[in-house]
Amino acid sequence: MKKENLLKKILPDTAKESYSFFADVYDVVRQIPKGRVTSYGAIAKYLGTGASARMVGWAMNAAHTTTPKVPAHRVVNRNGMLSGKMHFASPTQMEEMLKKEKVIVKNDIIIDFEKLFWDPAVELDL
Repeated sequence: MKKENLLKKILPDTAKESYSFFADVYDVVRQIPKGRVTSYGAIAKYLGTGASARMVGWAMNAAHTTTPKVPAHRVVNRNGMLSGKMHFASPTQMEEMLKKEKVIVKNDIIIDFEKLFWDPAVELDL
């Protein structure tokens, strides 16, 4: 059973109201190791909402408002493109943060994306 559906069945009604998809996204993103990346869709699929990659993107857009920090720079589109870079403080900040982690980016696309890809469904033993 998908995680979200399972939660809805086992949680009391009051807890269902406090369930936060964004918080779940942030929990997953915080587990991405330095020097690795994942995609919006991989996170959505792991959370049991495979068609909600766009919602993961919205969560990443709001990630700067939460603590502890969320390494949103490690989340890219399914092709390894820095599609969320416009939501950072500067147009180059996302790339700069990845480069500090030894991730090579060329023309807004991660080089060796398949090699660096971190799949939460595999890495988090789902």
